[in-house]
Amino acid sequence: MTNKLSPEQQEALHKVLKARFDKHTERHKGIKWDDVQARLEAKPEKLWSLDAMEETGGEPDVVGFDKKSAEFIFFDCAAESPKGRRSICYDHQALESRKENKPANSAIGMANDMGINILTEEQYRELQQLGEFDLKTSSWIETPANIRKLKGALFADRRYDTVFVYHNGAESYYAARAFRGSLRV
Repeated sequence: MTNKLSPEQQEALHKVLKARFDKHTERHKGIKWDDVQARLEAKPEKLWSLDAMEETGGEPDVVGFDKKSAEFIFFDCAAESPKGRRSICYDHQALESRKENKPANSAIGMANDMGINILTEEQYRELQQLGEFDLKTSSWIETPANIRKLKGALFADRRYDTVFVYHNGAESYYAARAFRGSLRV
């Protein structure tokens, strides 16, 4: 497997990202597409990760700009937790701890394979300021080491117009839980 897109794949992805950018201007006030496109063209290696986000149902979109690093920030902005990443446990350690009925992968493993980061609680809450996400599903979020050491993991969702953060055994997995990622370009 190569981590590079063909020129045709790059062009198709640019069109999808631009259409989403234009449709959801509330997510990136003050950011111009021409600036995003120039950055994407300067960092073509990031396109593979954005394509992986897209292919697994994440619908990545620009949600911010870091002035210190001069990077655009993309989050998965699908209304529900990405379909191509569901039914997975939290991390490799949790995956290995299951003796029976192992899921196909883990959230941290998939994120690493895709070259992205799983959202932190703070990022998840930032995302929820841009719209209403995970009204029927939930998403694993980055778990602090002290909780993970005790075999737990965190996930979040939005119910009753409120963002909730919960805990579960890291080895658990559900058909309606995946993870959301972030990528800096």
